[in-house]
Amino acid sequence: MSGAELPSLRCLRPSGPPINCYSHWILCDCREPQKRPRTRIRPASVTAAPLSALELLKDVHLGLALPCQSPARLALVSGHYLYYHYGCDGLDDRGWGCGYRTLQTLCSWPKGQSSGVPGMAAIQAALEDMGDKPPGFRDSRNWIGCVEASLCLEHFGGPQGRLCHVPRGAGLLEELERLYSHFKEGGGPVMVGGDADAQSKALLGVCEGPAREAYVLILDPHYWGTLKSRSELQAAGWVGWRKVSSVFDSNSFYNLCLTRNNLTPHTLPALWDRPRN
Repeated sequence: MSGAELPSLRCLRPSGPPINCYSHWILCDCREPQKRPRTRIRPASVTAAPLSALELLKDVHLGLALPCQSPARLALVSGHYLYYHYGCDGLDDRGWGCGYRTLQTLCSWPKGQSSGVPGMAAIQAALEDMGDKPPGFRDSRNWIGCVEASLCLEHFGGPQGRLCHVPRGAGLLEELERLYSHFKEGGGPVMVGGDADAQSKALLGVCEGPAREAYVLILDPHYWGTLKSRSELQAAGWVGWRKVSSVFDSNSFYNLCLTRNNLTPHTLPALWDRPRN
């Protein structure tokens, strides 16, 4: 069964009543399960650095070798983005912040700038203020997924976010055509997350080999530390090509949040330089 995409203004969620989802494409029961941690963190325990002062790496996939020789098809993210990851602003969010970091990467697109990218406190406050989260969500360690990301993209005036639900990880093979068209037409990073596989990450491209083997270019926000270069990130595997058949959990559902901008594909050149041998 291929992924479903339905136009709707309301989204049924397991934890509460339907909410207004604005102009996004939303599916019922597409939120990650409620087994996520609910521990609270004191607001003053960690102070994040101003996002405008961050030194973040840009377009970290550049220079990567292709996953195969003579690919039959290749489509990559257009425009520019920044790599947000665990602790990049001084806030220790290990174990719960991957959705926020992936959302921040999406918000940095297509100019690759930190200006206008919301901090984690602002994201939590916005979700609580708009009624998506209950009182007390602020200053918590509660996770967020693709549904919350799409709401925040709308709220903060970021790229347009469109949701797609895939019932099982194996079904992502059937979504390659959608992803290929998305990137080929000038689309931005795609956030992906599920239930059994609840680790949020971003997709930056798709590649199909001559023998029809399929790959996705994954940007993983779970890195902790200070990065000095793209090559360091690539060598450690935090950005790289992965086989679709093995990287996704076949027992997990997945939501995708595909980002688009009003700019035309001709305005946003695809980012790829000559791969290293």
